[in-house]
Amino acid sequence: MALNVSGVVVRSATGEERALGDWAGKVLLIVNVASRCGFTRQYAGLQKLQDSYGPRGLAVLGFPCNDFGGQEPGTLEEIQSFCSTTYGANFELFDKVHATGSKTEPYLTLTQAEPAGDVAWNFEKFLVGRDGIVFGRFKSGVDPEAPELIAAIEAALTA
Repeated sequence: MALNVSGVVVRSATGEERALGDWAGKVLLIVNVASRCGFTRQYAGLQKLQDSYGPRGLAVLGFPCNDFGGQEPGTLEEIQSFCSTTYGANFELFDKVHATGSKTEPYLTLTQAEPAGDVAWNFEKFLVGRDGIVFGRFKSGVDPEAPELIAAIEAALTA
């Protein structure tokens, strides 16, 4: 059975609760992000994806997470400023989340997507189709500009 995440509720940067279904009709790339990680440079690639594919219906959604090595200690305002000034990133960032343990955020029910399992590190990517069904999952080492991720995004946009 396909995993539909439309009813999953997340907390925006302003503190309001929103269902992922609010983005119905969009392809979502959901990423747990951190500003002091070896993968932090991926912010630039994520912004390139937003710039390139946003007009076609892609929305990059970033969820700051401090669970892996304490690599996201800042406040949301500090994180937003860092992303903007360092990487020119202006895709939507949400309130900080937990990706591990008993406080794992509801959006991480995405971990049921293939390959199933817990989020292992920062910058893990979940691709959700326009219908709210998880389309693919990509580990941290998959760069935003990797051919397999680009191909998956293009396939999701044309599905």
